[in-house]
Amino acid sequence: MTDGTIHATHVRKIYETRTDRIEAVAGVSFTAKKGEFIAILGPSGCGKSTLLMMCAGLETITEGSILLDGRPVTGPRPTTGIMFQDSTLLPWKTVLDNVLFPAKIQGRDMAKARRHAQELIELVGLKGFEGKRPHELSGGMRQRTAICRALVTDPDILLMDEPFSALDAITRDEMNEALLAIWETQVKTALFVTHSIREAVFLADRVLVMTRRPARIVEDLAIPFARPRPPGIQESVEFNRICGHLRGLIEPPRPGRAAPAPVPEMAAE
Repeated sequence: MTDGTIHATHVRKIYETRTDRIEAVAGVSFTAKKGEFIAILGPSGCGKSTLLMMCAGLETITEGSILLDGRPVTGPRPTTGIMFQDSTLLPWKTVLDNVLFPAKIQGRDMAKARRHAQELIELVGLKGFEGKRPHELSGGMRQRTAICRALVTDPDILLMDEPFSALDAITRDEMNEALLAIWETQVKTALFVTHSIREAVFLADRVLVMTRRPARIVEDLAIPFARPRPPGIQESVEFNRICGHLRGLIEPPRPGRAAPAPVPEMAAE
């Protein structure tokens, strides 16, 4: 039985080279409760993706521990879905076959998987494109396919590594709204790595802010907005106040610039 929790305790990652030891992640601890959406925010190259890949079992842990569903991560697990920066679709397979691929390699009941795949395809607005191949799709459509593929085995945990970073601004906004819509019906425990402060605040229940390498968590900020979240919330004073606070944590203070003020307590909208 899975409970969809993630528990990281004093996690370190050190890369050994021929001449040096590079510490990428230093003593990171956090807990994600079942069904919680957590964004991991920080400067480029700070170790966000390294932390995510350790949670996925695709990177080894130098020190500390990561527990998924109360069990130590020792490698990839079938109850974890992963999305990468690129859609990584198989170019010779159709949308439907790409979505079904994880179920096939895991030996799942394919009749059941096909029904679930079709539901997901309709949910993300790709009905009628089941027979198309990746080169016939836009970037946003490829990432919608990748979301379906990550969810087709009904994982309890979903890990996303900047999945919309390569998209143009308008398509990225559309994908954020699509992801929130999916979340209403496919609630999973999620870690979402991003460089975008506004994306993190719009999507997440909590935002973990990481320092430059070696990465540490300097703030664990609860986002006070209730769900569902309309796109217009991004124009609110509260939303922009939170974004400004997070920006001050990530960008080093310049001469004459004050340190970021704490975010005041706010009622959920």
